[in-house]
Amino acid sequence: MSSSPWAHHSRNSGVADDIDFEIKGGELQFLEIELDPGESAVAEAGAMVWKDASVGMTTVFGDGSPAQGGFMGKLLSAGKRLVTGESLFTTVFTHNGQGKARVAFAAPVPGAILPIKLDEHGGMLICQKDSFLAAAKGVSIGIQFQRKIMTGLFGGEGFIMQKLEGDGWVFVQMGGTIVERTLAAGEELHVDTGCLAAYTPGIDFDVIAAGNVKSMIFGGEGVFFARLRGPGKVWIQSLPFARLAGRMLAAGGSFGGQNRGEGSVLGQLGDLLDGN
Repeated sequence: MSSSPWAHHSRNSGVADDIDFEIKGGELQFLEIELDPGESAVAEAGAMVWKDASVGMTTVFGDGSPAQGGFMGKLLSAGKRLVTGESLFTTVFTHNGQGKARVAFAAPVPGAILPIKLDEHGGMLICQKDSFLAAAKGVSIGIQFQRKIMTGLFGGEGFIMQKLEGDGWVFVQMGGTIVERTLAAGEELHVDTGCLAAYTPGIDFDVIAAGNVKSMIFGGEGVFFARLRGPGKVWIQSLPFARLAGRMLAAGGSFGGQNRGEGSVLGQLGDLLDGN
């Protein structure tokens, strides 16, 4: 493989396959995973760009992780994916031949692909609900309910995020440019709810009002901030896809649909739930 800021070559024992990978490109990146015989990667349906012929594809119910434990486990895994707006199915890519084989995936939006080794972050990453792109087989894809935050506003449902668990590599897609912040114990950071891409389990997460009623209704900064308190790591994305789509709709003069853009209070609340 050629050099890359995100190139990985190693062999470690663990539950998940320890795949080699390389991330290529600038603003429109794609992920190239190199598999040894018998190794597998799991990805969202429709994310594949190309693969070597020896890499077989299998559609699985849920996320294909060994922790599913029979039919009921698979049903639960698929149900969790459905809650976050994902398909009930994922696709597993397995190298069935000899030597090395590669498969490539691309993010659907302009931005960056971030590789995270879960065992370096407490075995878990919490991210926006549409962040998952691909992973080494063995990683579990679930949901994280943030129930404590302003649950009355959300009808008791809370703020839904994606939870990735395991010990292997996961690849999450983020819009625009990524900034990584390490927060010390007690250190606090306020982030626009749509721009919060991911954080580690040690972070205390809550949502707070951005300001007074006037600024909440007429300001362009959204109704709420994500309040993050250390210790842990936080990843911030500069351009959430929902925000990009909203700007495009607004520029096109689309006022008749379900989302009336930032001029509507209800529109802002809807955007918040969709990660904007």
